[in-house]
Amino acid sequence: MTRRVTGKVVTPTGVIRQGCVEVRDGRISAVADYPSVHDGHWILPGFVDMHTHGGGGHTFTTGDPASARQAAAFHLGHGTTTLVASLVSSPFALMRDATAAFRPLVEAGVLAGIHFEGPYLSADRCGAQNPEFLRDPSTEELTELVELGGGAVRMVTLAPERAGATEAIELLVANGVVAAVGHTDATWAQTRAAVAAGATVGTHLFNGMRPLHHREPGPVVALLEAPNVVCELVADGVHLHDGMLGFATSVTGPDRAALITDAMAAAGMADGEYELGGQGVTVADGVARLSRDGAIAGSTLTMDAALRHAVGAGIALPDAARMVSTTPARALGLGDQVGALRTGLRADLVVLDDDLNVVRVMRGGEWVE
Repeated sequence: MTRRVTGKVVTPTGVIRQGCVEVRDGRISAVADYPSVHDGHWILPGFVDMHTHGGGGHTFTTGDPASARQAAAFHLGHGTTTLVASLVSSPFALMRDATAAFRPLVEAGVLAGIHFEGPYLSADRCGAQNPEFLRDPSTEELTELVELGGGAVRMVTLAPERAGATEAIELLVANGVVAAVGHTDATWAQTRAAVAAGATVGTHLFNGMRPLHHREPGPVVALLEAPNVVCELVADGVHLHDGMLGFATSVTGPDRAALITDAMAAAGMADGEYELGGQGVTVADGVARLSRDGAIAGSTLTMDAALRHAVGAGIALPDAARMVSTTPARALGLGDQVGALRTGLRADLVVLDDDLNVVRVMRGGEWVE
C-alpha cells in the first residue's frame, strides 16, 4: 500500500512548499512537488535523540526493559522515532545487566542502542553524575559490554584526561562504538588527542566541561573546531543561553550540531521529587536539579520542544530539522537508515502545525497512535 503525506516538506536541501512524501513498504519511495497542496502542515523527518535518560515517568538508568519501553513510547509521541537509551555512572554490574536487558529492545527496534554516559568521567566536572561510581576507563569492562551487547552498545562518553582513556577510545572505535568526550576537565591538547584517537561526539557541549578561557581554551574549543566532531546541544534555555546556542551553531553549522534532550524521567511530568542514578532530583518550574547541591540534573525536554526553542532562538527551521534528525543520525552511524526525508530511508516523519506542535507521527510507514 502506498501512502502520501502532503504539506511543506523539509528535505536535506531545503523546503518544498507544496510537497509530498510517498511511502511504500515502510520506506520513503518518493519526495516530490505536489502542486495541489495549499497551506499544509510542516513535514519533517522523525527526530533522532542520541542522549536521553527517560521520560513520561520512566527511566533507562536502572536497566529495566519495561520502563525503557514506556520511556521510548513517551518520546515517540513527541516525534522521536529513533532513540538511544542513556545510562548514568553506575557500578559495572548494573551496566552489564542493562546491556543484557536492553539488547532485545535494540534488536526489536524499540531502541537504537545504548549510551553509557560514564562512569569514566571527571570528578571535578561530574555535574549530576554520582561521584561514588566514577573511575578510570577499563578496556576489560568495555570489551565485555561490547561483546554482551552484540551491537547494542552505540556510544560511550568519557573524560579524556583519565588514565586509560586513549586506549578505551581506540577500543570503542575499533568495535564500531561512538566515543564521546564529556564531563571533562581536559585541556585543549588532551581533548585534541582524544579526537585524534577517534572521538567524534562532544557530550552536551559546555555542560560538565572546563569552561572557555582565552589563555586555556579547554575542551569546548577543541570540540567546536574539530571538523569530524558532532557537538550535542541542549536547547532548553537552561543548559545554554540562547546566545551561546546560536554562537555554537554558527561555528559548527547544522551538520555538526545535534540537539538532544538529556531528558530524565520527569520529562512530561509534574514538578516534584525524582531520582537519577541513585540521587534525589527536585523539579521546579520544569527545571531538574540535584536536591543536594542544585546541579542541573538532565532536563524535562522533548525533541519537539527543543526544535521549537531552537527556531525561537533564531535558527532557521531547515537547519534546526538537520540538528534534530539528520546530524544525530549520522553521528550515530545511522544516516543510511533514518534522519532525513530521502528516498530509500525508513519512513519516519513528524507532521507539525505552524506553531511546530506535533500533529501526527509516522514510524516505519505506520502512523503512531
